[in-house]
Amino acid sequence: MAQIFDRSSNALARMSLVLTGLIVIALGVTLDQLQRSPWVTRQGQRPDQPVPFSHKHHVQGLGIQCQYCHVTVERSSYAGIPPTKTCMNCHAQIWTNAQLLEPVRTSWATGQSLQWTKVHDLPDFAYFSHEIHINKGLGCANCHGRVDQMPLMYAQNTLQMEWCLDCHRNPAKNLRPTTEAYNMAWEPPAESRPVWCAVADERSGVPTAQSVSCTTKDPAETNALHAELVTPGAAVGAVALPNYQKFTSQEELGHFLVDHYKIRTPKDLTSCEVCHR
Repeated sequence: MAQIFDRSSNALARMSLVLTGLIVIALGVTLDQLQRSPWVTRQGQRPDQPVPFSHKHHVQGLGIQCQYCHVTVERSSYAGIPPTKTCMNCHAQIWTNAQLLEPVRTSWATGQSLQWTKVHDLPDFAYFSHEIHINKGLGCANCHGRVDQMPLMYAQNTLQMEWCLDCHRNPAKNLRPTTEAYNMAWEPPAESRPVWCAVADERSGVPTAQSVSCTTKDPAETNALHAELVTPGAAVGAVALPNYQKFTSQEELGHFLVDHYKIRTPKDLTSCEVCHR
């Protein structure tokens, strides 16, 4: 074959194989980065809505609780979109002629629901329950970010499977007392801001998380004041006090809550039906 191919053909063949391999690797890396990019995940994007609803104004400015609009978040897989009536509870009295709210008034008059654009839209094959996450110590801000600081709603996180698995492999880093689930400004415990938790006897039919009570105020001082108010001059020991444990780091608190909230470990989650129904 030397009469047909020059000696340099061997080098060219090797170079073409190497180049092909590099192109395949580069294409794979590009596609991997693309599927993680906001172009696919829509992370950080603010979709157009029929009404530019501001969570910052309503939550941080007016102090409206999450549950006022998302009424089913504690007992359903869906947090729920508020009906027009919820909006009109206030806006039948204030901003009654604002052009911005014309779609709301039209919806109320015609009985046709506002067509909101989903910001956090999971694939149809993935099953997510707000109920179990809220009642196991995951705060709204863990998934949705600081909604109280968003003039227009956007997705803070990717909500991709790898993001979910990162939490499920080590839920302790994200857990908080269930009483703080709606506290957007919640900060993990530290030396300067400890958290105290106590465990009561578990009762049948009651979620295990409700047997844990936590506070950011020193229980010894609080109960000393309580004892003085109930029985002036009485010693703190004369009043039955729960056995509180002090936590100064998220790791300590998280593992304590994992144990007492009865959260399953990754080894326990052996069935695909946990997420895929």
